[in-house]
Amino acid sequence: MAQVIDTRMKYLVNSLVKSYEDHGEIIKIDTGNQLNRGIIIDILDKLRCLIFPGYFGRKNISFGTVEYYAGELLEEVSYGLSRQISRSLRHGKDVALGEDEVLKKAEELSFAFLSRLPEIRDRLATDVSAAFDGDPAAYSRDEIISSYPGLYAITVYRLAHELYSLKVPLIPRIMTEHAHSLTGVDIHPGADIGPHFFIDHGTGIVIGETTIIGSHVKVYQGVTLGALSTRGGQALKEAKRHPTIEDHVTIYSGASILGGATVIGEGVVIGSNAFVTKSVPEKTRVSVKNPELQFKTAERNQWEHQEFLQEPFWDYVI
Repeated sequence: MAQVIDTRMKYLVNSLVKSYEDHGEIIKIDTGNQLNRGIIIDILDKLRCLIFPGYFGRKNISFGTVEYYAGELLEEVSYGLSRQISRSLRHGKDVALGEDEVLKKAEELSFAFLSRLPEIRDRLATDVSAAFDGDPAAYSRDEIISSYPGLYAITVYRLAHELYSLKVPLIPRIMTEHAHSLTGVDIHPGADIGPHFFIDHGTGIVIGETTIIGSHVKVYQGVTLGALSTRGGQALKEAKRHPTIEDHVTIYSGASILGGATVIGEGVVIGSNAFVTKSVPEKTRVSVKNPELQFKTAERNQWEHQEFLQEPFWDYVI
């Protein structure tokens, strides 16, 4: 019996190894340059401690000790990040560089990124204010920083976006996909998002790579800022595929805004479940036509119809 099991297992092993040979594009063997997702997530956690000291990581930090605390964390992040970047560069256009050249470039990129942390904090401070000012359910900024999934997704995006801007391969996408898995908010690190950005609730939001978002924009759950079509595949890589959202726009739950030529003008309000594939002029309100509701009463076995009533609000009805 044992011999039969060994024979069957050997057959399975041989079949799997044959599959490895047939599909070499999805296997990594004989290489020490693989990224460590766990280390990248740990770096992300430490960066959040640097962005919001006292909220995460070590507690009871004073102004007398914060310099040492920040210095210690920066050393740890710099060491780990530069080594992960050096591995990521092997997946980009720097494959031909020598090991010393790659490590030197990685250290330069790591320092360039870390030098932007004060600017990232400035931008995130506006996002916290936008959440507090825009959400009547928020009791304090502490609550927003400590618990809001939308702010977590924005924080990770803003960190990843700086690495993306420095043309660091792979790592930015690993970061944002980690945030996606935790919050349900999918923001591509290539998107360009201005200050005072507020995500309310968050689950199901998708923001594509070439999306441009201005300042003071509010987005609710289930919103898609996507492409009209991706059938062109890699041929569309450099194209503007996703919409532009100008300043002071509000997009309510379930709305989809698609297409690289689609521009949502300043001050526009997009109603729930709207499907928008063309530009909307500034200071316009867009909604889906009010649905008809049906009520079946317990007393009478019949349907009663009642149109959903509300005050006239939208300028555009689609």
